[in-house]
Amino acid sequence: MKVAGVETFVVANPPPRRGGRYFIFVKLTTEGGVDGIGEAYVATFDPHLVARMIEDVADRFLVGRSPFDVEVFWRRAYGSGYALRPDPTLCGVISALEMACWDLIGKECNRPVYDLLGGRVHEGLRAYTYLYPADGDDTYTPTTQRHIYNDPSLAAEAARDAVAKGFTAVKFDPADPTRCSTAANQPRPSWRSASRWSARYATPSAQAPTSCSGPTDSSPRPGRCAWPGC
Repeated sequence: MKVAGVETFVVANPPPRRGGRYFIFVKLTTEGGVDGIGEAYVATFDPHLVARMIEDVADRFLVGRSPFDVEVFWRRAYGSGYALRPDPTLCGVISALEMACWDLIGKECNRPVYDLLGGRVHEGLRAYTYLYPADGDDTYTPTTQRHIYNDPSLAAEAARDAVAKGFTAVKFDPADPTRCSTAANQPRPSWRSASRWSARYATPSAQAPTSCSGPTDSSPRPGRCAWPGC
């Protein structure tokens, strides 16, 4: 079985853009018509440029070769530069293509991929969610003066909604002035105003989601990471 073709897809994500502004997928197709899907997380360049990078790396190191040779592909792609030290963008590209290779391998063997990697360890995994505004509003460019990044009560409401959906942990950015504006359509604060911004918004925004769901072991914790022990 050999890889015969590669195709990429940049998929837009409507507001509130849960999971990001867009997603980048790659599909590898074998000579027998089997498809393998992978996804790239690369935030350093335009997504369409990243898609072209994926196609370029696949054409050079995967097309015409067996998807089973994951280690050979990884070493060739990772070490294609003179220093064996690629930038994070190439690492994201390689990751997406390797994911697609494993998808092809699992389908060819008619086994779940975890059976080929040592077996399943957990029956399920705990997941967290970011805090998002209501459907229709944009997480990255809020259209209202009050939003979850400057109003602790709205942050608490979003955390409460996440708990109602079954999440036991949330992740949010209560003290990042480069993302959060103090009012709609106004310039974002500079780093020099970070301390004033943090004093006004960060502490209440971190406390509100914590108190919204009650004092249980699984209630969201304040700060950027809500996992127990962070």
